[in-house]
Amino acid sequence: MANISIPLPRTGLLSTRNCSTKRPSFATSAPPFRITCSVVREGDLDGSENKARLFSFNTIKGVACGILAAYTVTSASFPVIAATQRLPPLSTEPNRCERAFVGNTIGQANGVYDKPLDLRKCDFTNEKSNLKGKTLSAALMSDAKFDGADMTEVIMSKAYAVGGSFKGVDFSNAVLDRVNFGKADLQGAVFRNTVLSGSTFDEAKLEGAVFEDTIIGYIDLQKICRNTSIGEEGRAELGCR
Repeated sequence: MANISIPLPRTGLLSTRNCSTKRPSFATSAPPFRITCSVVREGDLDGSENKARLFSFNTIKGVACGILAAYTVTSASFPVIAATQRLPPLSTEPNRCERAFVGNTIGQANGVYDKPLDLRKCDFTNEKSNLKGKTLSAALMSDAKFDGADMTEVIMSKAYAVGGSFKGVDFSNAVLDRVNFGKADLQGAVFRNTVLSGSTFDEAKLEGAVFEDTIIGYIDLQKICRNTSIGEEGRAELGCR
């Protein structure tokens, strides 16, 4: 935790003895930190420099209060945005669905992309050749249809696939890192030798899904095993207890 301390004079409009703003703990990459205000008495200052230093304090105390206020508002509003996960309006770009056949040309495991890839409501049913091995990092896939598609070796890091239909999709050797499959239909999907680290399947349909040699972390395994739609064979392949 990083700390920023701002000494303030006892005289003037701001004379709070101790005030602190603590950033709440969220699952974010930025480390938490604290801003603390403390009182400085005139006796603590050198006699010859009292006036100059007090003038400087009076100048910065308004700025300090502004920082505290702005930070408090930002910290309070942050979890609301994260919890609701607001999505951008549906893209009006012509041929936006066909962009999946190219993918994110600079897509990486952290979800970096050169242009937003909006595949929401697109229909890729039984697509057998144009999706194989594509990089679809951070793609928006909610309410899209991929039933029967060949998606072997695709990279879907940080993709948002809530409510999507992936019935019978072949995800063999794919990287499905931190994908949100909430309420998606994955019946009969094949996750053979597939990376599923950090992916979530809340209320997803996983009947008949194949999890042979799936690569998944222990915590993620515990979460997916709570999905009661997974059949006995799938649970055995995952190692659910």
